[in-house]
Amino acid sequence: MNRYRGTAVVVGAFFLIAMVTSLAGGIWLESILGTPDYLGAVAASRAQVLTASLLELVNCIAVLGIAVGMFPVFKSHGEGLALGYVALRIIETAVLVVAVISPLALIPLSQAYLAAGSSDASSLQAAGALLLAVRAQLAGLLVPIFFGAGALLFYSLLYRSRLLPRFISIWGLIAVVLLLAWNLLEAFGMSIDAGMVFGLPIILNEIFLGIWLIAKGFNPHSLVSESPA
Repeated sequence: MNRYRGTAVVVGAFFLIAMVTSLAGGIWLESILGTPDYLGAVAASRAQVLTASLLELVNCIAVLGIAVGMFPVFKSHGEGLALGYVALRIIETAVLVVAVISPLALIPLSQAYLAAGSSDASSLQAAGALLLAVRAQLAGLLVPIFFGAGALLFYSLLYRSRLLPRFISIWGLIAVVLLLAWNLLEAFGMSIDAGMVFGLPIILNEIFLGIWLIAKGFNPHSLVSESPA
């Protein structure tokens, strides 16, 4: 039983770390990359871009940590589903890592942009726009898809196993559906002014989930069959 209590604390910490680093890193980067003269902004804020990118990489580690930590707990409730959850989070992490490469690649590009003449500057701006477009597609479409698929599996396994109170699983499932609906609407060009309302439930759920795991752990009755002899 003790090893599962430790697992709950570690996984809960990873949930909180992932939430803080993904939000802080993403908001910080977008405040720089969203400016009209983004190459000039990146050149002037090199340290901030590096720090924000590092935060996003920490998020990648936390995402993997959640999957690895939950696998032995989920395994007895469906090994195939547990492996599927790990696989989806690995793919999500890979996409996240590629998305982090874009702002890092903008750093040397921005230095060349400052030193370039007017003719070269336009080609560098085009290259920068391509990198931003790649990041937007990854972060705006692929990451939500793989995150959403993994989260649906995660909360389904939680609901099935009763490892946590079922209201957390139901809350999570509804929140994931809202997040996927928001991202799909955005992908098809249907912009929603209050779109963050669709993303807020999953943010609050994962914060609550992380705190619950650290404070209370898994339901001991659902772990009895998993205890070592």
